Amino acid sequence: MNELTREVLIFSTNVNTVKAVRKLAPLFNGHQLISKWSFDLEDCDKILRIEAAARIPDEIINLLRSKGFNGKELS
Repeated sequence: MNELTREVLIFSTNVNTVKAVRKLAPLFNGHQLISKWSFDLEDCDKILRIEAAARIPDEIINLLRSKGFNGKELS
């Protein structure tokens, strides 16, 4: 991935356990545009941080929903 095209996307989520993160990991790891991702489960907003090659907030929200979770992009 070209570093010049990297987008950083931040979401508040309802993902609150390591088990839930493990459930989502294959989706994020397998996504071609996502280079890095992490959750901050200690934060009250259960922050998801994504580094991707394009702005794909709707795709991220749909991935979360596909496993029963919610997310909202923070600006």
